[in-house]
Amino acid sequence: MTDMVQATAAPAAARVSDAYRWTQLAVGVAAMVMIANYQYGWTFFVPDIQKKFGWDRASIQWAFTLFVLFETWLVPVEGWFVDKYGPRIVVLVGGVLCALGWAINAQATTLNGYYLGMIIAGIGAGGVYGTCVGNALKWFPDKRGLAAGITAAGFGAGSALTVAPIQAMIKDSGFQTTFLYFGLGQGIIICILAFFLFAPKAGQVPAVAQNAALQQTRRNYQPTEVLRQPIFWLMYFMFVIVGAGGLMVTANLKPIAVDWKVDAIPVTLIGMTMTAVTFAATIDRVLNGLTRPFFGWISDMIGRENTMFIAFGMEGFGIWMLYLWGHDPVWFVLLSGFVFFAWGEIYSLFPSTCTDTFGAKFATTNAGLLYTAKGTAALLVPIANYMQQSSGTWDSVFIIAAGANILASLLAIAVLKPWRKVVVAKSTL
Repeated sequence: MTDMVQATAAPAAARVSDAYRWTQLAVGVAAMVMIANYQYGWTFFVPDIQKKFGWDRASIQWAFTLFVLFETWLVPVEGWFVDKYGPRIVVLVGGVLCALGWAINAQATTLNGYYLGMIIAGIGAGGVYGTCVGNALKWFPDKRGLAAGITAAGFGAGSALTVAPIQAMIKDSGFQTTFLYFGLGQGIIICILAFFLFAPKAGQVPAVAQNAALQQTRRNYQPTEVLRQPIFWLMYFMFVIVGAGGLMVTANLKPIAVDWKVDAIPVTLIGMTMTAVTFAATIDRVLNGLTRPFFGWISDMIGRENTMFIAFGMEGFGIWMLYLWGHDPVWFVLLSGFVFFAWGEIYSLFPSTCTDTFGAKFATTNAGLLYTAKGTAALLVPIANYMQQSSGTWDSVFIIAAGANILASLLAIAVLKPWRKVVVAKSTL
């Protein structure tokens, strides 16, 4: 706190310690862990909701899509509040809404009830997500990819430890009790963490990183200016086509395992034995988290677009191999893990690329505008379910998803990289 007091008195000479910056990052990560289940835990509730009420799966999955839409499309608004009033109030309100959303799910008896619960949870989770990622980008201009990656890792891997407990509680106490207890518990912890979050003041953080591989602007673009930049919409399109494949697997991991008849088959790897779907979900969460700081760190060294080319290419290959070999339970576990490892880094690469291109002053809002692409991608999840229902197989869904990732990989290296170099050079004139 001494650092904070000094910063108020003399901001120009008040660089905070790295320990203080990492503490702020840790608080953000903890909050991200608490919102992870609202997205990644959903797949475990779907079969029980379907069994109890008899609704078709595609109708139920609209709740997931609405969650992601409201989690993402309102982030620019929440980001504006963060940039103007600081992170604390937005995260506090987010925690309350997260708890309320799953409390509604616990009582819901209609599809509209679940839609409402997931919309409210989505607004809350989006407020927390956008705030914590934006705060990380501001605290670490010298390690933007790594900081965004570590923060996003909390969301990607945060639900790994609760995969088994959530499934166990659903089995023992029912899915409605599970919604209530996990929803309230996570929401309350988010509210407590909110009081420890601060935004950096002028002079508290180092200068933008100097690295020949990184194209970083010296100009701060207003959000209204960003929306008029064609290069923003290229990034948006790439985010959508890469995001859709991973969201499809996230929402349908258990249903896919059931359809391929591998869900309940025991798999033994690295000395542990679990059913294929539990093993896959646990490994997926861990790798989906680890990939974010890993590829963020790589991108700080070799450049964002070079890293995108590698990661998106891996994702396309992984989805294709999962389609070919995923009917074997061991390969289902291993390849779904590979898919999530190659997918999760979009949540560190795109925010850091956006801030590199458009500046740090409005980082929360601008990165939030780009993050709405995840919501747009979520609209494709029910389409994937309808394609599967009409054909009876997942074949066309997997083939399209693999092709989309290969396209994004090529766009990153052939179009985005040279174009962004020109945009950044113009902004520093």
